[in-house]
Amino acid sequence: MDQTKVTSRTALLLGASGLVGSFCLQALLETPAYQSVISVARRALPDVTHPRLEQRVLPLETFGSLELPPVQDVFCALGTTIRKAGSQQVFRQVDYELPLAAAKHAIKFGAEQFILVSSVGADSKSGNFYLRTKGELEDALQALPFKAVHFLRPSLLLGERRESRSLESMAIAAARLLQFLFAGPLRRYHPVHAMTVGRAMISAARANGNDCSIYEYDEIMHLQIE
Repeated sequence: MDQTKVTSRTALLLGASGLVGSFCLQALLETPAYQSVISVARRALPDVTHPRLEQRVLPLETFGSLELPPVQDVFCALGTTIRKAGSQQVFRQVDYELPLAAAKHAIKFGAEQFILVSSVGADSKSGNFYLRTKGELEDALQALPFKAVHFLRPSLLLGERRESRSLESMAIAAARLLQFLFAGPLRRYHPVHAMTVGRAMISAARANGNDCSIYEYDEIMHLQIE
């Protein structure tokens, strides 16, 4: 990370306890681009302390009542799986309703950019419930009055998770064996490490873009080396 002087910007992070979110938080605390980082989560992160970090612990369903200082950039790494959620309804609450409610609330405190970890293949017209939900969230965020929205669309995420996801682990193992297949049109499905995605989120926010930017595998890797 560029070690220039600390700026006056404040970052709001949702999902810091997750795989990508934990790396995003680490990157936010490494860069002097933000004078303050506010992490909002259901539980405290006892192993993470930093003079520029403020942890707000609360049920995310009550986010709309949270008072915030002026915030410029919102980083969202919230996400679950239908299997872990237990139903499509609960999955939609975590992956659509909560991020959208947080985005609307953050705008009241001056938020200019929203940086979201979405999914490769996200499409509001998809016949797949998971991908349709991701696409509907992207569409809803684009309709809000942000200066810019950034959608990172990784495929399989590599990295050590706190919880076991056996099916995902098998898919990652197979993908590693078949990496030679991820060429041409299939390159967007190349597995990517969660650390790369987390750090790319900060690079996307600092790109000074406007409107909507979408990053798939190659674009995420490019952000990582800028």
